[in-house]
Amino acid sequence: MTLKLTKLKLHLLLAFSLFFQTSTVFAHGGVVLENDVCLININFLQAHFTVFQPESSQDDEFCEDIPDLTRSVFVMEYLHDLLQDMRVDFRIIRDETNIGKYAQWDDVQQLGDIEALTVFYEPPRIEESGFFSASYNFADKGTYIGIVTASHPTEVRDYSAVFYFQVGGADLGSLPIFAALLLLIQLGYWYSYGGYQNFRARRR
Repeated sequence: MTLKLTKLKLHLLLAFSLFFQTSTVFAHGGVVLENDVCLININFLQAHFTVFQPESSQDDEFCEDIPDLTRSVFVMEYLHDLLQDMRVDFRIIRDETNIGKYAQWDDVQQLGDIEALTVFYEPPRIEESGFFSASYNFADKGTYIGIVTASHPTEVRDYSAVFYFQVGGADLGSLPIFAALLLLIQLGYWYSYGGYQNFRARRR
């Protein structure tokens, strides 16, 4: 095995490790994908989080990439008993300022009047059953920010979760960067093994 081939393999391994390291974190704002289960963190309170599109995808479950412009049902299954006693509301705003995948509550606060950006709002309610659901019929493709707010039952204290999601098409995320990186490595391999010199020689 030549030194050049060894270096090429090392570069490929590094590229793959960097890509999969960034791809398996899956922590976007208040939503985390863990073992193929989508979880939402409302401060220290957790809930299973799922989106259904019954008219177009039947029982398929989605997390942050919602494929179709149709009625979408957002469901939270509380994992913390305290949530069953809390008033919880849900808001969807357009991501017009490109907050992006790593949106935090501080980013939302800096928007000022979020009413102008709001496309859907579900007023606060208590769900003693432990299941909270809300549905909205999306008409516009694009990126959105979901905001969940839970009010403490006995104290003047609110807990919030902010998460990014995309409607009408999958978010490619880091894939274009990874593809470009592989292309650069391939070009480097081609050049280092005389590909360019052979190409010029054939053109003479």
